[in-house]
Amino acid sequence: MRSRSNSGVRLDYYQRIVHRLILAHQEPVTGLFPASNVNSHAWIRDNVYCILAVWGLSMAYKKIADQDEDRAKCYELEQSCVKLMRGLLMAMMNQKDKVEKFKMTQSPFDSLHAKYSSKNGLPVVADNEWGHLQIDAVSLYLLILAQMTASGLQIVFSLDEVSFIQNLVFYIESAYSIPDYGIWERGDKTNHGEPELNASSIGMAKAALEAMNELDLFGARGGPASVIHVLADEAHKCQAVLQSMLPRESNSKELDSGLLCVIGFPAFAVDDAQLIHNTKDAILSRLQGKYGCKRFLRDGYRTPKEDPTRLYYERWELRMFENIECEWPLFYCYLILFHAFQNDKRAVQDYADRLEKIMVRSEDGILLVPESYAVPQELVGNEYQKPGSQPREVVGRCPFLWGQSLFILGRLLQEGFLAVGELDPLNRRLGAQKKPDVVVQVVIIAEDNEIRDKLAEHDLHVQTIAEVAPIEVQPARVLSHLYTYLGRNRKLGLTGRKSRDVGILSTSKLYSLKDRIFAFTPQHIDYEEYYTTRDPDLLASNFTTNLAFLTNNWRHMLGRPTITLMATHYMLDQDKIPLAMIQTMRKLKSGYINGTRVMLGNLKDFLNTSAITDLSFLGSTEDGYPDRLHPDVQTYLDEHLLRSFSNRSTMNLRGGQLRPRHLRRRMSCKGAIKKTRSINVDSDNLGMEGPTPLTERRLSSIVPPPWLQANKQGHVSVFATTPEEGPTSPPQLGGELGLRENIYPVDPLHSRSAMDRRSEFVRQQEMPKILIQRHRAETNFADTEVEELIAMLRETENLDDQGDILQYLVDTQGLDFNTAGLGLKHKKDDDNASGMLEEGRVVTVRDLLKGLYEKACQQKLWGLVRHTAGMLGKRVEDLGKAVTDLLVRQKQVTVGMPPNNEHTITAPLPEVELRQLIHDAYGDDESTAMLTQELMVYLAMFIRTEPQLFHEMLRLRVGLIIQVMAKELSRTLNCGGEAASEHLLNLSPFEMKNLLYHILSGKEFAVSSVARGNLSIVSCKSSRVSKKSQIGLGDPEGEDALIATIDDRQGQWLRRRRLDGALNRVPRDFYSRVWTVLERCQGLAIEGRVLQQSLTQEMTPGELKFALEVETALNQIPQPEYRQLVVEALMVLTLVTEHNMVPSLGDIIYVEHLVHKANQLFLEDQRKVQGDATLCCAKLKDGKEQQQAASGMLLCGGAAYICQHLYDSAPSGSYGTMTYMSRAVALVLDCVPKHGEMECAIS
Repeated sequence: MRSRSNSGVRLDYYQRIVHRLILAHQEPVTGLFPASNVNSHAWIRDNVYCILAVWGLSMAYKKIADQDEDRAKCYELEQSCVKLMRGLLMAMMNQKDKVEKFKMTQSPFDSLHAKYSSKNGLPVVADNEWGHLQIDAVSLYLLILAQMTASGLQIVFSLDEVSFIQNLVFYIESAYSIPDYGIWERGDKTNHGEPELNASSIGMAKAALEAMNELDLFGARGGPASVIHVLADEAHKCQAVLQSMLPRESNSKELDSGLLCVIGFPAFAVDDAQLIHNTKDAILSRLQGKYGCKRFLRDGYRTPKEDPTRLYYERWELRMFENIECEWPLFYCYLILFHAFQNDKRAVQDYADRLEKIMVRSEDGILLVPESYAVPQELVGNEYQKPGSQPREVVGRCPFLWGQSLFILGRLLQEGFLAVGELDPLNRRLGAQKKPDVVVQVVIIAEDNEIRDKLAEHDLHVQTIAEVAPIEVQPARVLSHLYTYLGRNRKLGLTGRKSRDVGILSTSKLYSLKDRIFAFTPQHIDYEEYYTTRDPDLLASNFTTNLAFLTNNWRHMLGRPTITLMATHYMLDQDKIPLAMIQTMRKLKSGYINGTRVMLGNLKDFLNTSAITDLSFLGSTEDGYPDRLHPDVQTYLDEHLLRSFSNRSTMNLRGGQLRPRHLRRRMSCKGAIKKTRSINVDSDNLGMEGPTPLTERRLSSIVPPPWLQANKQGHVSVFATTPEEGPTSPPQLGGELGLRENIYPVDPLHSRSAMDRRSEFVRQQEMPKILIQRHRAETNFADTEVEELIAMLRETENLDDQGDILQYLVDTQGLDFNTAGLGLKHKKDDDNASGMLEEGRVVTVRDLLKGLYEKACQQKLWGLVRHTAGMLGKRVEDLGKAVTDLLVRQKQVTVGMPPNNEHTITAPLPEVELRQLIHDAYGDDESTAMLTQELMVYLAMFIRTEPQLFHEMLRLRVGLIIQVMAKELSRTLNCGGEAASEHLLNLSPFEMKNLLYHILSGKEFAVSSVARGNLSIVSCKSSRVSKKSQIGLGDPEGEDALIATIDDRQGQWLRRRRLDGALNRVPRDFYSRVWTVLERCQGLAIEGRVLQQSLTQEMTPGELKFALEVETALNQIPQPEYRQLVVEALMVLTLVTEHNMVPSLGDIIYVEHLVHKANQLFLEDQRKVQGDATLCCAKLKDGKEQQQAASGMLLCGGAAYICQHLYDSAPSGSYGTMTYMSRAVALVLDCVPKHGEMECAIS
C-alpha cells in the first residue's frame, strides 16, 4: 500500500473515532441512533445532530479522494447519512394522518412524535404522555435534508415522498403562532406541560422554510414535479416574530443557550448582524460558566436540589435552582462553530482550549464530550455564596453524541479538512450581509378604456386589462385557491395547503403555468366586504407602506418584486379619480416614494427583471399526465378568467309615492343611533362610569316581545301575496306623485350572497336586542307606527335620519322584518298585507340597511358607514391575522371599556370567536365595536412596520385608546365629550389611522377641518399652535376660566401622562426594577391588588410572566394619568433599592399612599408660594373640604383626588413630581432613617 499523505492519516484517525463513537450505535434495520445503551428511543433532533459529523467527514474524504479506498470510505459515510435520514422519514410517514390532522387542529395531541423506536421506527409513547409538539425538531430535519440534498446526496426516492415533505412544510409554516414544547421538551420552565411560543423553534422553522423553497429534492436529476414550494410570506412572518422576541426565548425563559443554533450554525436564521451580536452577548454574560453554558436561568434539570420523583416543579422552588443550574459543554461546541463561520480564529482557539479542559478521556485516549456538569450535593452551600467557585462533576451520558458530533465538525473545520461553505451549501450563512437596495416595480392596469382615459388626463399612461394580454391579471384569491392543490396526494390521504392566506411577497412575483403568465393583485385590495377599501387616502397610504415593506423584506429571491394594481370604477369618487391616487401615481413616476426606489412601467417590460415562479405542481401527476393541468384547476381558471374583475351591479328599486306632508308625525326615533354609543369622555376618570351608569339594554331572549305575539300571522305569511294588491297609488294622494330615488339597491344575486352567510351569526344575536324607551307608555307598537316610519324613510333625503329610523326598526322589529309595501298605503283588513312584495320580492330591513351602507360609503359619511357595517355584521380585513400579529410579538390585547367590561385576548382566536368577544364587550354599541376591529388592524400594521412605537408596552387596551382618542379630540377642538366622540366616529379610516399614529408616537397634532365636515389630523412640530386648553372638561366658569385661557403648554405633562397611562407605557427596565423592590419588601399593594414577594421565588427579573403580573395590578387603576403617577412612585422606590440606602423596605408598601402623600406635600408648598393650585385644591378650608370630598369631585377635575396641577408638573425640578415622591417615600416608609445625613440624588 502506498504511503498516505499526512492529511489522509489524520482523516483515517477521525474516521476511526466516528466509527467507534457514532456509527457503531446506528441500528442496522432502521438506521436510527438509540439514546443510549439502555434506552432504545430515538429522538429526531439528536439523530439529526449525530449524523452531521458523518456527513462532514464524508465531504472531507471526497476532497482528498486520491485512492479507491478513500472513495469507498466516502461512499460508505454518505450512505450512513442517507440511511438515517430515510429512517426518520419512514417513521414520520407512518404518522401521515397526524400531519394531515395537525394542519387543521394545531393541537399538541395531533403532532408528529418527537421520538420513535430505534428498532422499528414505531411510536414508543402515547400522544398525551410526552410533549411531542417540537416544531424545531421537524424543522431541523427539513433544514439538514435540504443542505444534504444540495451537497449532492440523494435522500428522497419517490414523488409520494416529495408530497409528504411538501406537507411537512405546511406543518411548520405557522410556527410563528403555534406554542410548542421547544428544544428542551419542557414548554413553560415549571414543566407543568404548558407549551409556549419559543424563539428557537420559530427560528429553526424560518431557516427550514427558506432552505426548502424551490429546492429540487431529486437534486440535479429532478424535474418540476420534485420541487418544493414555500410561500415567502410564511417564512417572513417567522422572521418578524423571531426578531421581535430575541434575545428572549419565551414567556417563562428570558434567555436560552439553545438560541445559539438559531443565530449561528445550523440555522443562520437572523439577518440582522446587531441582533446576532446582542443575543450572543446576552447568553455569554448570563449563562456561560467554566463547564459550558446553562440552558436557561433556574433550570432545575439534574441539579442536586431537584426532586427526581416528580416531573414538574412547584412554583416556589424555582428560586432554589438559581446559581446551581447544570452547565452543558455542548454549547462550547456551538460557539466554536459560530466563530468558525465568522472566521474569528482567536475566539475559536479560546473555546477549543476551554472545551478541552472539561472533556473526559476514555481508556483508549479518545476525548469525549459529557452531557452536563452539576454541583455536587455537599458543595451546594458554597456555590450559592460564591457562584462559579466550586468544582463540578459529570452527570448524564458520556459521550453525549449530539455534542460529540458538533465537536468533530469543529475539529474538521479547525484543521482545514472542511471549508465553512461545504457545511452550508445553500449559503445561509451570508444572510446577515449587507445587500443592494431593492427596486420595486409597479404596474398600474386600468379596468377599461374609460378609466384609462381618465388617468391619461393627468398625464398617467397605463394599459387596460385587454392590452396586457397574453399576461393575465387575477385577484390574490385565485392564487390562494391554486396553492390549495400543492402537496395533494390521494395515496397518502394528504389534502394540500389549508391556509388561505397569500401575502404581499407572494403576489409580488409573476407566475408561469405551461405557456401562460399570471400577475396577481395584492390581497388587501381584494376585499369588497370591508369599508376601509372605500377610502382612497388609506389605500394610498397602505400602498406606500407595502412598498417599504417589500424593499426591506425581499430576500433570497431571484428578480425584483412587481406590484400589480388595478384601477377600477369601484375606486372612483363621484366619477373622478381621487386626489390621493393621482398624487401617489405622480410620486411613482418620479422614481422615489418615501425613500423607496420604484419603477413604474408596463408588465411586458418587466418580464425579464421580475421574480417568476413556476406553478408546475398544478399538473395531474397522480393520473400520469404531468403535462396536463389538473381538470379541477382547468375548470376553475376558465370560470375565473371571465368574471374576476367584473363590476357588481346594484339595482335601484324606485320606491313608492310620498305621503302628504301633514300626515308626518313627530319622529319618535331621533338619535336612535346615538343612544347606542358608549365612548365615555365627559366623566372625569376615564373609564369610570358616569353618574348614570348605562342601563343594560337587552331583554332576555326568552320573553318574546309583545308585538311579535300580536302580529304573529303577519310574520308567518311573509311570502303570501294577492295579485290585486300591487303598489297602486291610493286616490287621496292626488297630484303629489313625484317619484324619488330610494335607498333600495338590492343585490341582484339576492338568493344568499356571502355577506348574508357571514352576517348569519349576527342575525342570531340581533333579535333579542330591544330598545326599551323609558318615556313611552305603551310597548305594543301598532303597525301604523311602523307604517309611519317607513313612509318617513321614503321621504327623507338625510342619510342620518334614515339611519336613525333603521336603527329603531332593527331594535324593535329585527333585521329580517319585511318592509315591502309598508308606508305606501293604509293597511287592508287582512294580515297578509304586511307580507306584500315589492316588484315581486321581499324587502327586509337588512336590504334597506345595505342600501344605506352603500350610499353612506359613496358620500363618505364614515360614522354612518361604521354603524351600518356593524349592524350588517361586516368583517374587518383579516381581523384574526391582525390580532395574531400583535400576540406573537408578545403584546396582549384587551377590548371593551375599562374597568368593567375589559376582555383580555392572550391567544390567537378564530375570526368568529373574536368578533363575538368584541360584540359582547360593547353591547349594542355597533359603531365602537366596528371601530375596535378597525383599530386592531391599524395597530397590527404599525407593529409590522414600526415596532419601536410599541417598546415598553405589554398590553394594548383598545377601549382605553378609543377613549383617549376622543379625549384628545375634545381637547384640540375644544368641544364637549359627546361632540368629540361623534367627531371621532366620523373620521375617515385614513384620518383614524393617522390619529392613532399620533397618539402612539406622542406627537403633538392639530385638527383642521376640510370639506364635507370631515376632519383632518395635522402634525404640528412646534407648540405654537396654541388652542385654548380647557382643564375641567365641563364649562369654564369662575376661577376655572382663568386657567382655560392659558397657552397649550399648560396641559402638556398631564396629556403626556394620560397618553402613557392609556398606552401602558413604562420606563425602560421598569418591570425588572420593580422585581428588585419586591425582593426587599413583603409585597406591593396597588389599587387593592397585592403583588406578593413570593413572585420573585418563581420568576426571574426579566421574565415576561413577571411583567404581566405587575401590569395586571397596574391595570386595576382606571384613570391613566393616576396610573402614571403610581408608576413614578414605583420608580422612586427602585432608586431607594438600587442605591442600597436600606437593607429592607419592611412590610407591604401601599403605593397609592405615597402618591397621596406627595399630593399633600405639593398642596402645602402651593399655599406657601401662592401657586396655581391655590385656585382649586389648595384654597379649600376645612368645612368646604369635607363637603367637597364627600361629593367625590375636586374643583379642578383631577382624577382620584389628586390635584390637576400635580399631574401637570414636570417630573424634575424643585416643584417636580419626583421631588415630592421622594419626600413622600421618606415620610411614609419606616425603614428610611429620619435623622442624620443622607445622600439623595434624584436623576
